[in-house]
Amino acid sequence: MNVLVVGSGGREHAIILALKKSKKVSEIFCAPGNAGIAEVATCLTTDSSVSSLLALAKEKAIDLTVVGPEVPLVAGIVDAFEAEGLRIFGPNKKAAQLEGSKVFCKSFLERHQIPTASHQSFTDTILALEHLEQVGVPIVVKDSNLAAGKGVTVATDKEQARAAIENILNAPEGGELVIEDFLEGQEVSFLLFLDGQTYAPMLLAQDYKQAFDGDRGDMTGGMGTIAPVSLLSESQYQYVCNDIIEKSLAGFKKDDIDYKGVLFIGLMVTDRDVKVLEFNCRFGDPETQVVLPLLKTDLLDVFEAVIDSKLKDIRLEWSDDAAACIVMAAPGYPGMYKKHIPITIPNLPEKVTVIHAGTAKQDGHLVSTGGRVLGVTAVAKSLPEAIKIAYEAVAAIDFPEAHYRKDIGSRLNKPS
Repeated sequence: MNVLVVGSGGREHAIILALKKSKKVSEIFCAPGNAGIAEVATCLTTDSSVSSLLALAKEKAIDLTVVGPEVPLVAGIVDAFEAEGLRIFGPNKKAAQLEGSKVFCKSFLERHQIPTASHQSFTDTILALEHLEQVGVPIVVKDSNLAAGKGVTVATDKEQARAAIENILNAPEGGELVIEDFLEGQEVSFLLFLDGQTYAPMLLAQDYKQAFDGDRGDMTGGMGTIAPVSLLSESQYQYVCNDIIEKSLAGFKKDDIDYKGVLFIGLMVTDRDVKVLEFNCRFGDPETQVVLPLLKTDLLDVFEAVIDSKLKDIRLEWSDDAAACIVMAAPGYPGMYKKHIPITIPNLPEKVTVIHAGTAKQDGHLVSTGGRVLGVTAVAKSLPEAIKIAYEAVAAIDFPEAHYRKDIGSRLNKPS
């Protein structure tokens, strides 16, 4: 079977490595891919438009397309492929609105009585600033539109909140935002496969989104992640299944949303309850880098079952191991960052996989091209061991001025 993976980041590299384990996969293509992906798949040139990707799928006789990033999903790539009779994994345009618009998502959660933070949405700067004066800080300001994981500001003072509001709403093209209550606790990434009828949960992971140690600094696309994490008690896990997932499935049916693909639920576990922070319509990045290496079931079989609404016939099997991913970013990220930094990756232990996110080959040498450049992932018998091995590998990689957090996994030692 010929498989096309859409995307160019670490998530797509991790998906491809998982698909490579399947005996049913004959060739894997990636559009556009990166330097690391090029070592395990055939990278294709594309402008990343839906029409370009559709043409490539036909040209290469692709049997199954897997969409990694949210942008093509929100643009309706699934609808376009299905209209041409092509098999594709991911939610359609209507379902992808749950990530494409935070206002749409919040409205869905509220309408179907799914627990989430209290919120208000705004398109007018004056009204948003007036609301800020009423509610005070700390407060969370979210860009309603796609922002590559960087559209969230946890404001601890009013100046920070005002700046975030004005930055979003005073954009030349206009904007929309959500202001919601600040929730304090432990964040958990709950990913599940959905086939329109039923769901299959993945291992719980925890992402470290802020740029600096101690959860300080600006939000990023993710600076590291660990799995599995035991941050939900048995009763809390059941609560999430009943009051969040089952209610969401019922809401999809009521709203005529045929959701097939991955649903990423960002949860906040407080000392009182569990609430939804956000829905994403695809695999998390970097959560995928630690979850998929622990999946023992053939990933291609899972994708096929989702597309054919036969997920009930699949039993997900997981390794007893643990995984940790440390993101190595370019100096300056998530602000203006340097590019084309030469990188040398030495021979590393078998337990370590270097996932490429923003790399290219320049005159035959590996260089950085993005903000998040590498995801150094280690799998071991225990989480502390996986974290230790991952950091040892990070130290061995020659990546001048690389920025990375040194406290991935430390939140597990704190009370929720």
